[in-house]
Amino acid sequence: MCFAMITIQDVEDVQEKWGQGIVEISSAYDDGGDFVKRAELHIDSLYDYKDGSVLFKPTFASEVQFRSTFESALSYFVGENGVCSEDSGFAIKGWAKVRFQNENVIIRDSTALAMGNYFFTTAEGDEVKVEYSFGYTKDSEGNLRICLHHSSVPSS
Repeated sequence: MCFAMITIQDVEDVQEKWGQGIVEISSAYDDGGDFVKRAELHIDSLYDYKDGSVLFKPTFASEVQFRSTFESALSYFVGENGVCSEDSGFAIKGWAKVRFQNENVIIRDSTALAMGNYFFTTAEGDEVKVEYSFGYTKDSEGNLRICLHHSSVPSS
């Protein structure tokens, strides 16, 4: 199969969807909704766990640093499935907004890499800055998927 080359707009669109997904998971949790189902949809629709492998190093993971399975990613986002006892649910912390600030995006054929900062805004309006590197690939249907997700808190 031959798919169109990835564009910077494609990367920015997936980043927007990722941020909106985090906000929607938080909102579902706050509203007493099915936040776990929303997180499952988030992972299913954006990460490449089904078609390939994912390198995922979450910001606040230290005991189980790397999340190579869907279940361990879900644990990080919602802290509900008991896979990783250190997880308290990053995506259910009351995030009201997420914005990406790309330092650079490199596109090579059917892959793209982006690095920069993303900012998580609390319900009170405080912003938390996190550094990230994301890798993207096209899945078997031509959809852009996350295959690398590494994030960390900036060094003080």
